[in-house]
Amino acid sequence: EDQAREIAAEFRKRKIPCDIIYQDIGWTQELQDFNWRKGNYKDPKGMLKKLNDQGFKMILSQDPVVSQANKSQWQEAHQKGYFVKDRRTGTSYDMPWPWGGNCGVVDFTNPSVADWWGQLQQKPLADGVSGFWTDMGEPAWSNEEDVDRLHMQHQLGMHAEIHNVYGLTWDKVVKEQFDKRNPNKRIFQMTRAAYAGLQRYTFGWSGDSGSGTEVTEGWSQLANQVAVGLSAGLGGIPFWTTDISGYCGDITDYPAMAELYTRWMQFGIFNPLSRAHHEGNNAVEPWLFGEVAEKNAKTAIELKYQLFPYLYSYAYKAHQTGLPILRGLFMEFPQDDQVIGINDQFMFGQEILVAPVLKKGERVKKLYLPDGEWIDFNDKKTVYLGGQQIAYRAPLNRIPMFVKKGAIVPMMPIMQYIGQDPMHPLYIHIFPNYEGESATFELYEDDGETQDYLKGIGSTTRFTCTTLAEGDFETAIQPQDKGYIPAKGRQLYLSYHLESKPNGVTIDGKTIPYAVADNNQTSTIKKDEPSWTWDAQQGSCIIKLTDDRNAKNIKIH
Repeated sequence: EDQAREIAAEFRKRKIPCDIIYQDIGWTQELQDFNWRKGNYKDPKGMLKKLNDQGFKMILSQDPVVSQANKSQWQEAHQKGYFVKDRRTGTSYDMPWPWGGNCGVVDFTNPSVADWWGQLQQKPLADGVSGFWTDMGEPAWSNEEDVDRLHMQHQLGMHAEIHNVYGLTWDKVVKEQFDKRNPNKRIFQMTRAAYAGLQRYTFGWSGDSGSGTEVTEGWSQLANQVAVGLSAGLGGIPFWTTDISGYCGDITDYPAMAELYTRWMQFGIFNPLSRAHHEGNNAVEPWLFGEVAEKNAKTAIELKYQLFPYLYSYAYKAHQTGLPILRGLFMEFPQDDQVIGINDQFMFGQEILVAPVLKKGERVKKLYLPDGEWIDFNDKKTVYLGGQQIAYRAPLNRIPMFVKKGAIVPMMPIMQYIGQDPMHPLYIHIFPNYEGESATFELYEDDGETQDYLKGIGSTTRFTCTTLAEGDFETAIQPQDKGYIPAKGRQLYLSYHLESKPNGVTIDGKTIPYAVADNNQTSTIKKDEPSWTWDAQQGSCIIKLTDDRNAKNIKIH
């Protein structure tokens, strides 16, 4: 509890955005009674309330076992037949476990187990916890090569039949019991072991992926995680993540690991979920790796939050269609033979190409851009011709990112947690298409808390920018609210990345005034009045207007 409070306060003090604090399996008194460990937590409800007030949610780990040292719970489960049995003895299987001593393995293929487990896990949920990560669901134990496991008998069959689906049966119980006891509320749930269909209940993470021998040499493992993430998406798992830092190995020299940590973070922010996590007492908060690493990690994390409207829209699309958020280049450019086999780059959604640096000491990244024109997302003005490999300068503070010409990318201000400012403005970055062609993006929003989205309750805002003759542009904004209305009256900033300053702007046929960009000059434009300005340094025409949830037609000439 003291550590959780301290870490939360430090994130807010250093203004590094963060939404979730995790507690590993040591949070519980005994495996797996779902009681807070005495001495470690004096006032868990008070802690959770304080964290919630600061914008944090807490996620707890759970294991699929009950320790024999936890005598009352073990005896109850044993007598009721809730454990996997040993076919040789007909009694509960005696499972060695890495912590907590020998355990009984909960048989989630037994339907009567569900309510029992659901009642147990509801205890911390009632205290204010937001969800779980189900760990060790293989099920793992001290000697993973021990074939003795094949003597385990589940209600639905022997372990040789059940092994691959065991984790899935567990996640099914966790999710369904959460829904039963917390109606219309969204659970946070991720898992290390599951099976086809896991996306119905949970999302996956890749488990222990670093170098346990020498933690600073985990570069090949980092590179492999890109391919794993793309593979997960192809396998119908659009929501996936990696342990940023790699989890494995003791960190004895934080400065020596700073570069790997930075690059892992710069890849990890593009995972649908981003989690920095390491084993044992090896903390991986950004400030532990030195000032430079903290600054670069913070910048990457801030980018993740700025891209949240874009990410959330693609998360909904993934929910609707199964299309992954991280996509191999071959998914978007199937006719380009050059992209086949590229697994160190990916599309983040349909508009943004990311080529994370994955090699130690690399400061110039060789990468391939498919056909078309690509704009450097870091400065939003440098244009590269596609269909070729380029050498891109990528110092430690830069992620190679490119956006397609003819793309629209919605963003938001940096916030310390999602929902901190419900009235936050939206920044719509528009990279106009060629003459006679359009750029389109459909922004999706909902309440972020309930399961009303399953009933179609949500909001979309379609932005369509058409390039007309002689450098003119026409943009249609088309909101559609279905039972949910976003923050009415928020400000929209449409940033058109252009080659030259326009002559004027109209909204619904009415000319709007030009606002000076220099803050030292006085502007007579009222706060809520539409206006436009030109940022010569960025090469962008910025139009400000109020989102009143009515359709708008904007023309730039």
